[in-house]
Amino acid sequence: MATWQEKKHLITRNLQEVLGDDKLTEILKQRDLKIYWGTATTGRPHVAYFVPMLKIADFLKAGCEVTILFADLHAYLDNMKAPWELVALRTQYYEAAIKAMLTSIGVPLEKLKFVRGTEYQLSKEYTLDVYRLSSVVTEHDAKKAGAEVVKQVEHPLLSGLLYPNLQALDEEYLKVDAQFGGVDQRKIFTMSEKFLPQLGYAKRIHLMNPMVPGLTGGKMSASEADSKIDLLDTPTNVKKKLKKAFCEPGNISDNGVLSFTKHVVFPLMKEGETFKIKRSAEHGGDANYSKYEDLETAFANQEIHPGDLKASAEDAINKLLAPIQDTFNDPQLQELTKKAYPPPTKVKGNINQAVDDVTPSKLDIRVGHIVEVSRHPDADALYVEKIDVGEDEPRTIVSGLVNFVPIEEMQDRDVVVLCNLKAAKMRGVESKGMVLCASVDEPKQVEPLLPPKGTKAGDRIVVEEYDTGEPDEVLNPKKKVWEKLQADLKTNDNLTAVWQGNKLVSKINGNPVTTKSMKNAPIK
Repeated sequence: MATWQEKKHLITRNLQEVLGDDKLTEILKQRDLKIYWGTATTGRPHVAYFVPMLKIADFLKAGCEVTILFADLHAYLDNMKAPWELVALRTQYYEAAIKAMLTSIGVPLEKLKFVRGTEYQLSKEYTLDVYRLSSVVTEHDAKKAGAEVVKQVEHPLLSGLLYPNLQALDEEYLKVDAQFGGVDQRKIFTMSEKFLPQLGYAKRIHLMNPMVPGLTGGKMSASEADSKIDLLDTPTNVKKKLKKAFCEPGNISDNGVLSFTKHVVFPLMKEGETFKIKRSAEHGGDANYSKYEDLETAFANQEIHPGDLKASAEDAINKLLAPIQDTFNDPQLQELTKKAYPPPTKVKGNINQAVDDVTPSKLDIRVGHIVEVSRHPDADALYVEKIDVGEDEPRTIVSGLVNFVPIEEMQDRDVVVLCNLKAAKMRGVESKGMVLCASVDEPKQVEPLLPPKGTKAGDRIVVEEYDTGEPDEVLNPKKKVWEKLQADLKTNDNLTAVWQGNKLVSKINGNPVTTKSMKNAPIK
């Protein structure tokens, strides 16, 4: 029988942070811990999901009662990424995928409890508590809490603001002592600790895993194709994605390949097993590592070439994915995969049409050149610009950039302009477009995007893989086309503008849209 100290070590090892350490100790001295991990059923699960799976294995070894929540209602609320019928199919896919992952690493499923959010989140009691919580949580609290998790847009839907409230209430309704998640959930966790007691509910313990960098640098994301390896990726696709992966010689701080070996490969190794770097004799021959620290040191000292590290990681990933892919060879699961994640082009009338229709090819983005700029006569924070976007006459566009870019830097500046927004009056001046900027709210910082090199006013900018077809003449404001697409527009770690990981590039020369200094910032 393990001591409480041994159980606590298992529960907390490899975590980045624990909130409520004293309470954890107090409970473990009396009984086993009740804990839950939740996942919103949106983009396809990827290899980074092995990181929480390994912690779930630790929790079970420590005797914890573990609940896995498939947060289907959360998935629907997160900026309407998918209609309800599609969310239901994706929830089935998640359940199959997560169970296959756990089985592949030897975690006994019978010791776990699997719950779907809609099994209890639509009850009268829960709904009343949502209203009670919304009477004490401000809009600022909710927006701040969801900043790392919910897609951030300038005019957020109420659904995204409700998201953190539901996650807080889940702790009470799942009757747990603790919630486990990535450190990107920290603001939701602290909001829960602040507001649940105001409803008369106990403050929970929060256990946080480090975030695993994606293959392109930055957070590994289910919605960024190149940043993650899908559970069903073929060995050819794994090789292709690893080939593109950011893996700078000697760089150990922002290295998705190295990080994956640290958080997944080494923890899964059995006693006596090693991680083998295969090399030809002329490059030093094979090297075997039983401890991650030794591998990291060797890579930092440039004793291991990035290509050799990638090749060894590729072998390890394919070995991990093989049993999951065997499970998904089942014809029923293959059919479920097709329905839950249909390809982008769909037949008219299909239930997925609403999602698949909203693609970046609808956007009319062009290079613009500011030929004239002045302060708005009735608004201190606004500029009124005349911008050449390749038409007969320059367009009048109003931008809120006074506090961020001096007027002399605006004059004769090349910018990136969204040209098919519906014209709107801004303090009496009609604006016929938008200057696209990287923008964060806390602390407030805004930078206009930089057009691709070698382009001129009027040149089209497209999203890679969505460069065919003509843009809409005017984006339909009732269908919130811009709002839905904007939610996935951001800058990445390399200062490049992307939509779901695909670069914004010149249609003429393929050069990317960039930003001067703002990494991982929403584009508005």
